This record gives sequence, C-alpha cells and structure tokens, in this order.
Amino acid sequence: MFSNKWVAFGVGVAAGLAAAALIRTPAFRKACVAVTEKGMQLKQDAVAFMESVKEDAQDIAAEAAYNQSQNA
Repeated sequence: MFSNKWVAFGVGVAAGLAAAALIRTPAFRKACVAVTEKGMQLKQDAVAFMESVKEDAQDIAAEAAYNQSQNA
C-alpha cells in the first residue's frame, strides 16, 4: 500500500499549501507587521538603555580618574 514516506510527503505538501494560502491573507500580513514593529521598538529601547549604561560607566571612569589625579 502506501509507505510512511509518501504519507509524510503528502502531509508536507498539504502544510506547504496551507501556509502559502495563510501568508497571502491580509490578517496574517497585518499580524506580521505588528510583530515586526514591536521587535523594532524593543531593539530601539535596548539600544537606548545600553547607551545610558555606557554613559554612566564613562562618568564613573572619568570620576575615578579625576579622584586618582587629585590624590597623586
């Protein structure tokens, strides 16, 4: 009869066709845009946070260097 390979192939083809149909829907596109937008906002927030951490570290290093020069 049919082997498991052919069944798996058929299921894969069906899943591919279903995914292709899903991808073309406006609702799926809108959801993808929303997820991408949130991801980009998260990245921007992370960059801003890291910039503030970097500035704080630079301030601490500058203050330590100033204190060291005053003690010398």
